[in-house]
Amino acid sequence: MLSVIYLDNNATTQPAGAVIDAMNDALREHWHNPSSIHRGGQSARRLVEQSRASVARLIGVRPRQIAFTSGGTESIDWAMRGFLEVGARRGRTVIVTSRLEHNAVRDLAENLAEQGRAEIRWAPATLDGVIDVNALQDLIDESVALVCVQWANNETGAIQPIHEIGELSRNAGAPFLCDGAQWVGKMPTNVEQAPFDALTVAPHKFHGPKGIGALWLRRGFTLPPQMHGAQEAGRRGGTENVPGVVGFAAASELATEWLADETNREQVAALRDRFEQGVLERIPDAVINGVRTCPRGRGHATQASTSNGGTDTSPDFRLWNTTNIGFPKLEAEALLIALSERGVCASAGAACSSGSLEPSPVLLAMGVPEAIAHGSLRFSLSRNTTADEIDQAIEIVADSVQRLRASSAALAR
Repeated sequence: MLSVIYLDNNATTQPAGAVIDAMNDALREHWHNPSSIHRGGQSARRLVEQSRASVARLIGVRPRQIAFTSGGTESIDWAMRGFLEVGARRGRTVIVTSRLEHNAVRDLAENLAEQGRAEIRWAPATLDGVIDVNALQDLIDESVALVCVQWANNETGAIQPIHEIGELSRNAGAPFLCDGAQWVGKMPTNVEQAPFDALTVAPHKFHGPKGIGALWLRRGFTLPPQMHGAQEAGRRGGTENVPGVVGFAAASELATEWLADETNREQVAALRDRFEQGVLERIPDAVINGVRTCPRGRGHATQASTSNGGTDTSPDFRLWNTTNIGFPKLEAEALLIALSERGVCASAGAACSSGSLEPSPVLLAMGVPEAIAHGSLRFSLSRNTTADEIDQAIEIVADSVQRLRASSAALAR
């Protein structure tokens, strides 16, 4: 049987055993409707509220500020539409975001513009994969209903300068929505000290279940519901997904414990660096996207905001688990298939369309040349990734690249 080396953890993670156990218990013992008055319903209600408290501890907020949703995409949709609706009442109809965002943000922004409901101002990006704050300053004014920027990029792992962005937003009186899907559960998070007004969370990115998410709103902010009903304090209708909420809480508790020891992140970051170095040694023309590379792929020093309001200077300020590598003269789709056939799971950061893989809009927005963007893959580790898996993956990636290039050269002759 083919062994699988799973390096696609920014797409989704394997649910932890404790998460599965907690959800199974909820399905067996707490299957009642949390809105029911009887004893079974009230038992389910207590479980939901206990779970809400666990999620709140993970991000450092009060439980009542959190509303459960069906996932990160619904949370984004609710917040973007809601802030725009509130802003429009004051004559604010501009959304400021960037092409670096997840397509849940990009596609919705474009749709709102097509409907004539919003003007979109796209903030330019640097080759490092972060928003150009100097250029952003000219885009944010008193006509802006919403600024929407992710905390960490899903394709490159680049961490955005959220404190600088937050200051610009606050000065203009514009709410700041942060997509926290790739950050929360992977990095220590103290939202009360962060500069944004709303945060989206997706637990399947940190060993929790799919089909459940959350939206946090800072005190003083309210949004019109997109799904009407009495649940979630009238904020989001629909019977609560009790097993999903319980799994969310279990994943949050595990993440809180894992993040308490900084060496855990350092160890996985070292595996990511080991993978990059191994691939670059075997494929000399490979490029690490999102890091200005010196010889042998060493990154340059950048400064980025941390969760507690300070800064961290490192050779490569990305999430500890993510690398995006470009392989010139190759098509990402062909390489993905070759890797999958040998048990390595990765992604290209863009969905297949009509049988061909288009270059990632994120990489193109960064200024990555099309010839490199076409052949770029994202590899994302988890806290379960092992050194042995990394060493095997290095050899499989290098061999697959060489084989594909040899095959292309033969066909060209």
